[in-house]
Amino acid sequence: MERLNKRIGIIGGGAFGTAIARTLALKGLEVTLWCFDAESAHNINHKHINEQFLPKIELPANLVATNNLTEAASDKDIIFLVTPSAFLLETARKLTNIPCVAEGKAIIACLTKGFLFASEKDDPKLILDVLENYLPGFYKNNMVYVSGPSHAEELGQGKITALVSASNNPLNSIAVREALSCSFLKGFASLDVTGVQVCAAAKNVVAIAFGLLEALGQRYSLIGDNTESFLLATGLNEIMIIGKAMGATHSETFASIAGIGDLEVTCRSVYGRNRRFGKQIVSDNILDNYKNIYDLTARVTKDIGYLPEGIFAAIAIDKIIKRHKLKLPLFQNVIRILNKEESPDKAIGSLIDLAVI
Repeated sequence: MERLNKRIGIIGGGAFGTAIARTLALKGLEVTLWCFDAESAHNINHKHINEQFLPKIELPANLVATNNLTEAASDKDIIFLVTPSAFLLETARKLTNIPCVAEGKAIIACLTKGFLFASEKDDPKLILDVLENYLPGFYKNNMVYVSGPSHAEELGQGKITALVSASNNPLNSIAVREALSCSFLKGFASLDVTGVQVCAAAKNVVAIAFGLLEALGQRYSLIGDNTESFLLATGLNEIMIIGKAMGATHSETFASIAGIGDLEVTCRSVYGRNRRFGKQIVSDNILDNYKNIYDLTARVTKDIGYLPEGIFAAIAIDKIIKRHKLKLPLFQNVIRILNKEESPDKAIGSLIDLAVI
C-alpha cells in the first residue's frame, strides 16, 4: 500500500494533460507524461516548458516527458487518459499489452470529455462504457472519470481548482481524488459516473450557444447579461434531461462542480474554445465553408487551428434526442445551426423569443 498513487502516467501532453502532470509532480509524485511528438517531450525535459500547448508556465524538473507510450504507462499505480476523444480508443488499445494494465494493477482514470461512436450510423456511448470494452475485463465498473471546472491555463498557474472523480468503485474514486488533491487542487469523489460524464460532454454545446449569443449581442441591443443567465439555466435544465435519459443516478450531480460549475466556466471563460467558435459562426461566417455538420467535423480543426469539442457532442446529442424522443430547444437549435439548416439569428431568436431578431 505504500507505493499506491506514487507512480503516475499521464497519457496526453496537451494543455490539460500538462497541467495535471505539473500539479502531481509538484506534490513530489513520480510522473511520466506521454507526448505525441518528440519535440514537445524534449522541450519539457530540457527547457521545462510545453511551448506548444501550455506556454509561459514553468514545469517541475522532476516531471519526465516521453513520446514512448509504453514507457509512460509501464509500472504505474494510476494512469490518466487525457487524449482528445477522436484518438482515445486508439490510444487505449495500445495500452492493453502493457503489464500493469493487462494484469489490472493500475487504476485508469479518464479526463477526456465527450461521447464516442464509431460511425455516423452508430449510437453514441459514454466514454467509460466504450473504454471498458477495449480494456481487460478487470476494468469493468472500476475505471474512474474525472471532470470539473478546470481550464488548463489556470490549473497550470496553480489557481485554486476543484475536480470530481467518479467511479462505480468507491475505493478507486477515492484513490484518484487523493492523488489529485493538493494545496490548490481540491478533489471530490462521486458514484454518479453517468451524470458526471453527461455534464462534461454536453456543456460544450451550450458554450457554442453562448458564443453565438455574444456575437448576436453586438447586433441587437436586447441581448445582455440577463439573456446569458437565461441561456445558462436553459442549458443546465436540458443537460439534466439528457442525464436522466441516459441513467444518471444523482440529481445533485447537476448542481455540483461537475454540473453547473463546469458549465458556467466553459460558457463564460475567455479560455473557452467552444464559445470562441460559436462567436466566429456569426462574426466570421465560418460555416459558409462547410456543407453540413459532418463536413465541419472532418475539416474544422485543420482550418481554424483548434478543436471545438461541442461540434462532436452536438452530433451525439442529436442521436440521443431522437433515440429518447426528447424535447431540448437549446440543443436542437444549436444542432440546426451547425448543420446549416437554420441561421443563427433565427435559431437563437426562436429560442429566446426576441421579436426584434
